[in-house]
Amino acid sequence: MKKFNFRKVLDGLTASSPGSASGTSTCPGGTTGVPAVGVAPKETEVQETLASENFQICKTVRHGFPYQPTALAFDPVQKIVAIGTRTGGVRILGRPGVDCYCQHDSEAAVLQLQFPINEGALVTACADDTLHLWNLRQKRPAILHSLKFNRERITFCHIPFQSKWLYVGTERGNTHVVNIESFILSGYIIMWNKAIELATKTHPGPVVHLSDSPRDEGKMLIGFESGTVVLWDLRAKKPDFRFYYDEAIHSVSWHHEGKQFMCSHSDGSLTMWNLKNTAKPFQITFPHAKSQRDGKKPDPCKPILKVEYKTSRSSEPFIIFSGGLSYDKAGRRPSLTIMHGKSITVLEMDHPIVEFLTLCETPYPNEFQEPYAVVVLLEKDFIVVDLTQSHFPIFENPYPMDIHESPVTCTAYFADCPPELIPALYSVGAKHKKQGYSNKEWPVSGGTWTLGAQTYPEIIITGHADGSIKFWDGSAITLEMLYKLKTSKVFEKQKVGEGKQVAEIVEEDPYAIQMISWCPESRILCVTGISAHVILYRFSKHEATTEIVSLEVRLQNDVEDIITPEATENISPYTEPSQPITGSPSNVSPEGIKDSIPCLKVKSRPVRMPQGYQAELVIQLVWVDGEPPQQIASLAVNSAYGLVAFGNSNGLAVVDFIQKTVLLSMGTIDLYGSSDPYLRQLRSPRRSKQLPAGLSELSDSPVSLELERCKSPTSVPPPTTSHNDPRTFPDTPANVKASHCSPVFYLLDNVKGPRKLSLPTDLKTDLDNVNGHCTSPTSQPCSTGKRVSATEGAKLNRWGPSRPPFRKAQSAACMEISLPASHTEVGYASRRAMLQQLHGISIYSQDEHHSASYTWSEKESRDNSFSRSRSSSVSSIDKESKETITALYFMDSYGRKNDGTLSPCLWVGTSLGVVLVISLNLPSGEEQRQSEPVMVAPSGTVLMLKGAVLTFSSVDCAGGLIHPPYEVWRDPNSMDDNEKPRKRKLVTFSPSSSQDMGDYHFAVICSEKQAKVYSLPSQNCLYAHSITESSFVLRADVVTVCNSVCLACFCANGHIMTLSLPSLRPMLDVNYLPLTDMRIARTFCFTNGGQALFLSSPTEVQRITFSQEMCENLQDMLGELFTPVETPEAQNRGFLKGLFGGSGQTFDREELFGEAAAGKASRSLAQHIPGPGSMEGMKAAAGGVVGDLARARIALDERGQRLGELEDRTAAMMGSAESFSKHAHELMLKCKDKKWYQL
Repeated sequence: MKKFNFRKVLDGLTASSPGSASGTSTCPGGTTGVPAVGVAPKETEVQETLASENFQICKTVRHGFPYQPTALAFDPVQKIVAIGTRTGGVRILGRPGVDCYCQHDSEAAVLQLQFPINEGALVTACADDTLHLWNLRQKRPAILHSLKFNRERITFCHIPFQSKWLYVGTERGNTHVVNIESFILSGYIIMWNKAIELATKTHPGPVVHLSDSPRDEGKMLIGFESGTVVLWDLRAKKPDFRFYYDEAIHSVSWHHEGKQFMCSHSDGSLTMWNLKNTAKPFQITFPHAKSQRDGKKPDPCKPILKVEYKTSRSSEPFIIFSGGLSYDKAGRRPSLTIMHGKSITVLEMDHPIVEFLTLCETPYPNEFQEPYAVVVLLEKDFIVVDLTQSHFPIFENPYPMDIHESPVTCTAYFADCPPELIPALYSVGAKHKKQGYSNKEWPVSGGTWTLGAQTYPEIIITGHADGSIKFWDGSAITLEMLYKLKTSKVFEKQKVGEGKQVAEIVEEDPYAIQMISWCPESRILCVTGISAHVILYRFSKHEATTEIVSLEVRLQNDVEDIITPEATENISPYTEPSQPITGSPSNVSPEGIKDSIPCLKVKSRPVRMPQGYQAELVIQLVWVDGEPPQQIASLAVNSAYGLVAFGNSNGLAVVDFIQKTVLLSMGTIDLYGSSDPYLRQLRSPRRSKQLPAGLSELSDSPVSLELERCKSPTSVPPPTTSHNDPRTFPDTPANVKASHCSPVFYLLDNVKGPRKLSLPTDLKTDLDNVNGHCTSPTSQPCSTGKRVSATEGAKLNRWGPSRPPFRKAQSAACMEISLPASHTEVGYASRRAMLQQLHGISIYSQDEHHSASYTWSEKESRDNSFSRSRSSSVSSIDKESKETITALYFMDSYGRKNDGTLSPCLWVGTSLGVVLVISLNLPSGEEQRQSEPVMVAPSGTVLMLKGAVLTFSSVDCAGGLIHPPYEVWRDPNSMDDNEKPRKRKLVTFSPSSSQDMGDYHFAVICSEKQAKVYSLPSQNCLYAHSITESSFVLRADVVTVCNSVCLACFCANGHIMTLSLPSLRPMLDVNYLPLTDMRIARTFCFTNGGQALFLSSPTEVQRITFSQEMCENLQDMLGELFTPVETPEAQNRGFLKGLFGGSGQTFDREELFGEAAAGKASRSLAQHIPGPGSMEGMKAAAGGVVGDLARARIALDERGQRLGELEDRTAAMMGSAESFSKHAHELMLKCKDKKWYQL
């Protein structure tokens, strides 16, 4: 008997219903993995291969300069360097490819780093007075032991060469000794009152230096901050010599013979001391002080923070120090001074010096040091100076330490690129590299690194605040810069006289990059900037001198433009292809209001463009009736169509970059036509620019249920009280403005006065050259308060306020968010502030630069005036004022319901969760495409989602990703066949080209709240999945993982999720990345292969993977930090030097510091904490059966250890019982012969 299919019956009923002919398709709130009603059975028969076992999240590698560095160390045998940071991070660097990041759980600042030389370990001293021992003999270092000091603060540490004992100086002036192997404190302590003379009445201060004598390891030099230096005899446990100086000591350095040492002081002086004369230094020098006559005291100088005294067999010794400059030279940059013989070389640095180390040929302190380089750690750079050449050049740094050269404003990540791209970019970028580096190899060459098995071309693109774009080779978890492009060269330089005019548009950084759209196959690059401009680049291997074509687009969505239906009849949103400027006609009032003027001026003369990316077209939005253009919120480019599209809160523009014409410039509401799903009210005619009397606040006009449904339920009720602003209200409503850059809305509950609401001071970092605020493309202000007339209220609620003057581009790297938890109301406001900062929203007024300062309470009230307009309640008074274009996507699709053929389309997503489809009619032939116009028109298709639309994609009927069509790259300036124009070679991907399953495909749409999969051309909603209710999605992308596709999402609550396609089954949901910094939200992006990246700090890029396959292969891709290397032998010093004490004397430290001689330290002084290193290291290093066996072995070892501890406790109890029995027996014998009255 034939099986009855009830679904087909419903499908027929749906197809025959009158509502099915409409262009609007709705989807029931279907459950995940269950097809919606009305779906043909064949449309759900997709064999999905992904399972939850294919996903696992882990960090791969961190690139860039360590943020806020504090400490530096170098292993002269292993030749690796370690850098500690203020947030508890440690970066370990070796040869290129050997780059490891470690993090202390406490996140306490790293005060000092010490390598036990050639031991494969690292000791870190942190600000929480804890010492940690890291095991570097595994690819992912882990802590083996920790020692927490309870009663004293750690100030200095020192490990003698080839010693297992660590000297620890404290703030109280005491010196302790720690065994590195067991990390147990020795009972040997050097108390400060034993080190100084008894007659001294003052405390010598904290210990600032510890080192053993190169001549005798049994003597240790202790430097106290007050200026006292003590040579302590470890065997005799008493001081040999004491040295006193009036100025505070910062550092001490030995001469290799151990007979003299040098100190640097706070007055900018260097003192040389001899052990034969301890009364006074035999030499005092002020290297940078002016020479004074008549015995006058030299001019005061800045402190010399560190000095190193290194000897050379073939030349004069090197004296290298930082600081010490004269105070009278104001504005001098931080410097490193190298004194070699009679010559003094001052190397000026771009940033303050944190630490420096001199690299020497020998690790032995009692030999000629033979220095060959100086490693200098700056606050924002890392350089190495070559000491072997007279002009002291620096080495070319192989690490990507200049990511933050200009603050990063956006990122893009492309995996599995065409293999010829990286060599092409490298070849054009190599010619622009700096010259003058040292010709020697990079001295930090430790570790080993090999290319892993899982390698494919990966390119990372970063956009910067100065308008530059950097291309990086990110293959095989490395990072190397390929090419740098400066977009500012397209525009004329701003003249001095234009400063005031420019300040009205952009405070600073007018070229800052906001979005990047790149087609790797055609090598077409399209970028948007903060000044509302779009630049399109083509790649060429040849230089060219051409004029840059400039188009100006007038996107207008003004309150007074549309008066009545009759008035709009003569206004057409479509333009002729020959018109460069579109929209409403220009108006220049007698008062000189700016109109149809771009923010920047493009170079009009022919420009010589070097090989690489060459600008072909610049599109600029223009001022409208005295208002600057809205910032661009979405961007898409397609090389096969020859089109670029961009949108903002005013509308959408489509430009033909082949014919250099504007095809479409239309307001967002006009895109709907008759398919508008919302009930919108008409507006009254324009009367004047004056604000109506009493209209000081926005009203609560009605809003549709569907609009309210698109909001997120995380909003909070607006305050019922308004904050009075003492400043006057402007005359025009143009002073109430918002920035538009992100898929969320914001509520302004008081717009009574013009003002700039910015982040509190404590929420910003101190990154140089970045003091503005990030812009957010789709945030939208509203207000609550006094009621106004329905007409006026509808007018403001529909169109909302207009755009303020631009401000300085905020780096995506420069905002941090801290949530106070003191008072409930304050924390509540801070939560709201955090939500707004995640998308960088700030409200600005035109007279921002004229505004007066206000008190902190006023600032708090302004900060509290923000709110997320995300209430799902129908009675909510939060209103969206403008509908922003938030997502754009070109693809071959079915523009209308039940279309029979594929056609080029542009999918448009808005901030209200609406999806529109724009049909593109392209000329068929090559010649016709160059001359005939492209027809662009809305198709009438309208789809609905909850929340702002974030991304689109297309999946074929077999579940494979359909790549948008593209043009194969050809060099536009090729010398071959110059007379004959080369034909364009297009590559298209048809959903049914390789499948016989049907002529349909799936459209994947994701918003900040949910994801939906539609079947085309039927426009049936197959699957719907609610991603989050309590939060919102920040970034979503359709990516390939394990030869299949999935939807990857990153939410504001820190969750990373993946959904299978097309069924939208949850594969992964991990609360992995707590969103405490706005830079994460601004820079997070996914790519193919199950990878992602984000800006973890203002200077560092963190890459992660959510692919199980890559997690398993990660161990093979990481570099080895430790390589077995023989420690170099000590020099043969000869018979005479050995006879007369020229060689260093050794002694047995174990005999002196061991428990047998020194006893045990007080338990209250320090607490030993076992580290999880071995187990975690084994889990990271092993996999499969071998890993299981290793883990089982370690578990057995731990069990044996616990049994051993139990046996020890049992033995102790037995001993105690025997002792008790013995004492009881003695007592019994003693009382045996006594009478009861004698007891």
